[in-house]
Amino acid sequence: MTEFHHNSADLIDLVKRPIVTEKATMLMERNQFTFDVDLKATKPMIKQAIELLFPVKVKAVNTLIPPRKRRRVGKFVGYKPRYKRAIITLEDGEPLRKVLFPEV
Repeated sequence: MTEFHHNSADLIDLVKRPIVTEKATMLMERNQFTFDVDLKATKPMIKQAIELLFPVKVKAVNTLIPPRKRRRVGKFVGYKPRYKRAIITLEDGEPLRKVLFPEV
């Protein structure tokens, strides 16, 4: 597998925010972390971005784009914005939890 090298400023903008839900917290115990990422981000780009942002070694990247949810306001029908989630699996012993949540 070839590594693609992108501009580091572009890579940093791919990762939007970490997800802190009950399910994401349970995944943290298995050394997996969940992030919202840009819709156009590919798995190799997400891997490079995480390794650039945090001092960790990424083992695997799983992505998902959930279906859009329909919303209505009065007589107008619309949809919630699209988003992409990435579940990052780290090599054993990587300290990302302490970097993301220093007080825990």
